[in-house]
Parts: sequence; C-alpha cells; structure tokens
Amino acid sequence: MDLNSSNNNLENNILKQVILKKNISNAYIFYGPEDVGKKDEAIKFISQIINENNLDTKIIQRIRENNHPDYLFIEPTYLLKANLINQSEIDKDIKHKYKPLIRVNQIRSINTFLSRVSIEADKKFIIINDAHLLNEASSNCLLKTLEEPSNGLFILITSKLNLIIDTIISRCQKIKFSSYSYKDLKEKLIQSEYFDELNNKKYLDLENIIFISNGSPGKLYKNITKLMNIPESIVLDLKNPIYEFEKVFNIAKKINEEIDLENQEYLIDYVQYCWWKTTLNREIAFSLEKIKNNLKNKLNPRLSWEVGLLEVAINKSSN
Repeated sequence: MDLNSSNNNLENNILKQVILKKNISNAYIFYGPEDVGKKDEAIKFISQIINENNLDTKIIQRIRENNHPDYLFIEPTYLLKANLINQSEIDKDIKHKYKPLIRVNQIRSINTFLSRVSIEADKKFIIINDAHLLNEASSNCLLKTLEEPSNGLFILITSKLNLIIDTIISRCQKIKFSSYSYKDLKEKLIQSEYFDELNNKKYLDLENIIFISNGSPGKLYKNITKLMNIPESIVLDLKNPIYEFEKVFNIAKKINEEIDLENQEYLIDYVQYCWWKTTLNREIAFSLEKIKNNLKNKLNPRLSWEVGLLEVAINKSSN
C-alpha cells in the first residue's frame, strides 16, 4: 500500500493516524526526493511510538545521536584500506572516488541487535538510510530478516525506490514524501534560525535561494550556510552576466583564491539561476552548466570559470 505524506509534517500526515489507531506495521519505506525530512520524520515517528503518541525532545535527541538502547541506525559504508567508514563520516573528496554500499555484515548485525531484550521500549527500531544502496547479498539477507517474526520495526529510507528489490518493497508499508512548495519552503525558512542573519545580507536574493533548493529544506539550509560564507563582493560582481573580458579573468582569479571548491559549486548554482531569471538566455545557462560540471569533476576551478564566463562574453560580443 502506498500512502502520501503530502506536506511531510508528522502532526498532519498519515503517520499520526497510524499511531493513534495503533495500526503500526513492522516495516516501512519512506521514499521521495533527497533532503525533504524523511529521516527526521522517521525519528519523530519512532519517538511517538516509544512515548505513547507524544513527541519527547529528549528521546528524539537520543535517537539522533544514536544513543538509545533500542535503536539501530544502518547507513552505507565505504571500504578503505580494509576498514569500513560510515557515509556520514567520509570526506567529500573520497565520495567521488569510491562507491558506498550497505553490506551484508551490517544487515546481519540487525539480527544480533534484535536478539537482545528491549530495555526502554516495547520493541526495537531500525532505520536503514539510503536503502537503495543495499547490494545483492545484503538485500537477500534483509529479506530473510523481514520474513521472520520479530520484535523490531524497520524503516527503510530512500530517494530511489526503483533500486530496491520488489520482494523487499512488497513487505513494507510505503510512505511517500513530496517536495515542499515554494510557499511552504519560504515559511519554513522564516521560522528557522537562519532567517534573521540571511535577511540582513541584502546582497543575497532570498527568492532565488528558495528556487534553487528544489523544494528541499535540507538543500535550502545548505544553500544558505554556503552562500553566506561567500564574500559579498564576489556575489555582487556576479549579480548579472559579465561581458567584459578583463572582468572575467579578475573574477575567476578572485573566486579561485577566496572560495573553496565545495562553496564554488553552491555559488554556480545560485549564479546560474540569477542569470537565467534576468536573461532567459539558454546559451548563457549552458555555459554556466559547463562550469558546474567541470567543478564537480574536479577540473581546474580557475580555468573552468574563465572558459565558461568567456564563452558568455564572446557570445554577447558576436550577437
């Protein structure tokens, strides 16, 4: 069965009714776009089950910190020099070189966890994050675990439901999460800790930041924190397309010297939307897309900016 969580708010969606009616399944799949709050809702769901329909901030915090005796968090790992490193602990540069997987030994650890008596709750809770990264062996192992009666409640979280095998999906209650609307995302931002600081930075366009976040609160907050770290002078220099060749070389040099590669990737997203909004020019958008791809592929950042921005200036000169 596929249920919609249209506004991704536990107080107003189907999960609330599941708890109130005590119609709790032993396995769920929370699926939908990245960074729309699936893990956060899963933790709130678990805390309400533990605390009999009430949200308890202390329980939520303990679960978030993996510090609850009846809770187990499984996430993809990287195999580096015979050591397994959790996805959340890995350096961004390494993520580009290796493939993360949820491995069979991680799934086997669930059986050990379930074999222990629950300490503070009536059952045990397992979240498997990015469940689409289960490999064949771990998928088969998990399927066997799901088929056997246990005192555990499973929540699989994924942004790519189609990569999970059908036999696992068929044993889970599906909860669909949707992207936030512009209005909902703006409201969430206004209520956040970032709003006052962002509102004071008049050189950043709030509307543009919301639009490039694609309905994702997680991406919105990342965009805000990254863009606020970028020097104001650079953002202002890139407010509109640059058509002077000398200015292209100066801004590319400045970006390379003052902004790290990760923040440059956030900057190009922001600039691309700003320039598209003011020009509606596809050629400009494609030129900036080349910069974005080059940065993601770790090509020389200064050269990437120079070539992409020069292309914009040359096309303007030839028209």
